[in-house]
Amino acid sequence: MKKFFIVDTNVLLHEPSSLFDFADNTLILPIVVIEELDTFKKREDQVGRNSREVSNYLDELRLGGNLSEGVSLPSGGRIKIELQHMELGVLPEGFSQDKADNRILSLALHYKQKNAEPVILVSKDLNLRVKADALGIPAEDYEKNKVDPNQLYRGHREVTSKFGDVDRFYKEQSLPLSEFSVDPPLHPNECVMLTDATNPSHTALGRVNAKKGCIQKLHNDNPVLWGIKPKNREQRFGLDILLDDDIKLVSLVGVAGTGKTLLALAAGLEKVVREEKYQKLFVAKPLVPMGRDIGYLPGELSEKLLPRMQSIQDNLDFLFSNVAHHDVGESDLEELVENGIVEIQALTYIRGRSIPNVFIVVDEAQNLTMHEVKTIITRAAQGTKIIFTGDLAQIDNPYLDSTSNGLALMVERMKGQSLYGHVMFSKGERSELAELAAQLL
Repeated sequence: MKKFFIVDTNVLLHEPSSLFDFADNTLILPIVVIEELDTFKKREDQVGRNSREVSNYLDELRLGGNLSEGVSLPSGGRIKIELQHMELGVLPEGFSQDKADNRILSLALHYKQKNAEPVILVSKDLNLRVKADALGIPAEDYEKNKVDPNQLYRGHREVTSKFGDVDRFYKEQSLPLSEFSVDPPLHPNECVMLTDATNPSHTALGRVNAKKGCIQKLHNDNPVLWGIKPKNREQRFGLDILLDDDIKLVSLVGVAGTGKTLLALAAGLEKVVREEKYQKLFVAKPLVPMGRDIGYLPGELSEKLLPRMQSIQDNLDFLFSNVAHHDVGESDLEELVENGIVEIQALTYIRGRSIPNVFIVVDEAQNLTMHEVKTIITRAAQGTKIIFTGDLAQIDNPYLDSTSNGLALMVERMKGQSLYGHVMFSKGERSELAELAAQLL
């Protein structure tokens, strides 16, 4: 049976192409949704761009007929802009006429009462869905592009090997993939802990090399970069893929305090400053504040960005202080920034750029949409490597959650690609207190 889907503004702002995702059903856009889209069109962020993209889609669709009467969609369905403002008399007393959400609810209830076909309200606003449910209106979240965070690809696993394989692995530095039958099959660049079936304490760490068809030994048993070294197995895995120039895209996901950002920055400094494999270390993060924003800030751009980028600065200061007594001093960080070798920037200004031969670290990537992640990756020109770090439990973007953010979606879509490596971190190393808070709070 065909259905009526009444779509809230936030769905379109989240995914403009959602207009075409309702198969052969009828999509209803209340006129108040068009009015709300209009208020966002002048914004220069992703929300503003999405608003304009929806308007462009609607402008193209109206060439096929009058949108207020309904226009056919490529999927076989129809789209209609509902011009009528339903009186709130159909709603219980207490609903304000001035609220756009209530006008959408009244329209949905009117359609439900007047039509035999099912009427479904689609919104990313949890409270609106709750109110709709209380009124007997079926309500759904927009669920395209979602993953189960509990089933997210980890990027590493334990593999049991037969007697003698671990010793042979240490001697030969690799073992053929054909000797291991695991379900699901190992992905390219997936990290592995080989465990002797006869002696579980006898283990070895390796990583899948799909080109050579083998599990190869990690490149460095005990690496020390900028005064730090990995404290656990996951960090060793992460550092191995960070230092491999053949892996152009890396994601490090885990709870707070697991060392994701620190390892990524240490690897970046090693590759840029010491090995000179890349021309620049570019570090960025989305400008999404935690809690109430402090509003506009005075001063130059660098001064405005400082409070938002302080976590990056703290990590860089720590790394440079670690090696102050060696070949690089604490004061050299300022010189590297002034010379453009280390650049700390907001992601707001990355659109339209082409970035060759740069080591890019994108922190707090859990606050990015899939579209924003795609935009960042497509900026990478020849020789560039991109690292995304993030914690799926600390999302501050009001339009995203642990199932729909761009970082999680990228992990699921990129797994199995030869240019991609991923490690899920679970063990906190910042401090006992930080680890306790991450587990209990």
